[in-house]
Amino acid sequence: MDFSFLGSHCLLFADTIFDTTGAQLSAPGAQRGWQVIAVTVISSTIAQALKIITKLIKTGHLDLRMMAKTGGMPSSHSCCTMGMAVSVGLIEGFNSVSFAIALCLALIVMYDAAGVRRTVGLQAKVLNDMVAELFSEHPHLSSAKVKEFLGHTPIEVLVGAALGTVIAWVFNILTVQHFLHSGS
Repeated sequence: MDFSFLGSHCLLFADTIFDTTGAQLSAPGAQRGWQVIAVTVISSTIAQALKIITKLIKTGHLDLRMMAKTGGMPSSHSCCTMGMAVSVGLIEGFNSVSFAIALCLALIVMYDAAGVRRTVGLQAKVLNDMVAELFSEHPHLSSAKVKEFLGHTPIEVLVGAALGTVIAWVFNILTVQHFLHSGS
């Protein structure tokens, strides 16, 4: 690609990002960003699939809608953000600025899942109970429900974070072994 239109100050940045020279980059995490994305997607998918299995075991009912629902065991938000953070740490180093940013983001998401979103879910339950009681004589009003299952218990968050950590660690080991054996 021709990046000459960017000017001399941006050419070095463009060469680094897009590797226009075709040479192997020497930065610690060079050309491994795809791993972080893959771990994040895989972590979220596995966590959501586990919710389906958990519900199947508990109720005996296969509910594929769980793949797109929030709440439940394990927390997919915690799983994918912790998987992302650990993946960045394994690639860039656990003392890198990139890992610090990813970890802070993961902690914010986990706090939100177990704190704010869980509280909103509990408030929604109270609101639904109040509406059902106050408007019991008006079926179309009393049947309207606010979504209650939004957040996670602290255990669901911790299990999600642990699962994301394990997925990132295993994925990194498998990826490194693959590249060592293939000579890349």
